[in-house]
Order: sequence, then C-alpha cells, then structure tokens
Amino acid sequence: MQAAVVTVGDELLAGDTENTNATWLCKQLTDRGVSVERVTTVPDRIGDIARVVNEYHAEFDSVVVTGGLGPTHDDVTMDAVAAAFGRSMERNEEAAVWLETNGGYSANDLVEGTTDLPAGARMLPNDEGVAPGAVVGSVYVLPGVPREMKTMFERIADEFAGEATHVRYVHTSDPESSLIERFEEIREKFDVTVGSYPGDHVRVKLSAADEATVDEAAEWLEKRVERYEA
Repeated sequence: MQAAVVTVGDELLAGDTENTNATWLCKQLTDRGVSVERVTTVPDRIGDIARVVNEYHAEFDSVVVTGGLGPTHDDVTMDAVAAAFGRSMERNEEAAVWLETNGGYSANDLVEGTTDLPAGARMLPNDEGVAPGAVVGSVYVLPGVPREMKTMFERIADEFAGEATHVRYVHTSDPESSLIERFEEIREKFDVTVGSYPGDHVRVKLSAADEATVDEAAEWLEKRVERYEA
C-alpha cells in the first residue's frame, strides 16, 4: 500500500506550530508496512487542499489529511475534500446522534456546520473533541489537534496494511562520505534499503522485507565500520 499525508494549516507554514502530526502519522503508517510516498503541507485554502487531495487520491492507495476541521472561518478542509470529489456538504445525522449520545451535545449546543460532512462520507467519531472526521473514498480526514488525531487514527489503523519491513541500525563514527563504497557493496550483497543520517555520528538504517537478510546485512556492515560508542 502506498499513501500520502497532507497536513493543513497556515500556522504550520508560518512555523508557528511544529508539524508533529506528519511525523507521527508517517511512523504509524510505516510500522504497518505502508509506503509513505508524499508528505505535503497546504494552507487553509479550499482550492489548494482540493487540488492536492484530488491529485494524491488518483496516484496513491490512500490519503490521510489532518487539520482544519470544525465550523470556524479557517476550518475549510471538509469543504475542500467535498470539492475534490464533486460532492456537496450536508448535515451528517450519524455525527449529530453520536455527539448527543456520547458528548451530551444537543443541536442547540453546536455551532452551525459542526456536523456537516461531504455527502456520502463515512463519519469518524471524535472521542477527544467535537469535530467529526470522515472517510471519502480512500481519503481519511482527521482533526489537527494531536490528541484528537491520534485517537481517531486508532479507530482506522487496521485499514492500513502492507508488507512488514524489518529495520536494523548500525552506529558508526566513520564520516558519511567514507561509507559510500561500503553502501554500494552491501546493496550488491543483500536485498536491503540503506539510509544514512549524520549527526554527532552516522546512523545507518538498513531495512528489508526479510528479517534474516537485514540481520545478516547489519552484521556484515558492523564488521567493516568503526563502531560508535556513546
């Protein structure tokens, strides 16, 4: 399964809010064997959101959108997703009943538009907040508040699956530039993906579908680098 993650919010683009949702979602999806192919942040504008959702929906198996849910002036994500699918927005009775039953909210308590979702969407209850999420086709729309987003994702986590990937890390004090030939050699010997991340030392990430293969590759590399000791 290939997926894209779309985070919505002017505050993310301005640097006012750290985009922790993208990092968390990518890890959750990757841990489930999903290949995350795109991570895109867009402003609170219907046209921009709709264009990206429409493009990614056509290209990938699933799209996870987070942020911009609710009835306030800059919460336009649901309208944008509806536009991407050519659907109208309408009151979702299931959302209204869920909020009344589980949150104690009557229609008079809610700001107008709170329970409006794209026509035909599957409603996702918000256990930690008010604004519901939705599933439209293969597009999953989640809140931007991290606690709400994480709880809602757990409701749909089983819908994301792929081939499990096994990962091993090798930590070395060798300069990254000196490892190029060894990276080429390890890829020739083993069916693994290699990534390197420099910092106070170099973390080499080895990943493969077969656990024994990645274990053998890690053992091979550890014998050919200077081990980093923290």
